[in-house]
Amino acid sequence: MSRCVPAADLGGSFFPYRVDNRWKPMFAALRVSENDGVAVLDDDLVATFGRWKVETPLANIDHTEITGPHRWYTAVGLRLSFVDDGITFGTNSQSGLCIAFVEKVPRVIGPRGHSALWVSVADPAALASALLQE
Repeated sequence: MSRCVPAADLGGSFFPYRVDNRWKPMFAALRVSENDGVAVLDDDLVATFGRWKVETPLANIDHTEITGPHRWYTAVGLRLSFVDDGITFGTNSQSGLCIAFVEKVPRVIGPRGHSALWVSVADPAALASALLQE
């Protein structure tokens, strides 16, 4: 997926991140832009965070959970969970959506694949609803 093409043009919906401006210098260093976020396409979920990407079939989504608020140091940036093998694409600590997978997605960072992805999109409830409809 080209990040310059709106997800709607690809037959899907795009959910941008809710950005906490205090962390913009870090996001610039990670090359996170307004083109990053989560796209729900006809058959796939594609989440981008700078040069990092998680892509998986919608059929691989087990469940979702809206969470937050969190401590900033556990929610902001590109992070690997200390508790499990989940990954975070975080732009704020207020709220986000945890997306759990049936089968682990390929490794983005760390030593192995990821069983969950946490994303701090602007509207976690709408993303959760879009994933349930698919």
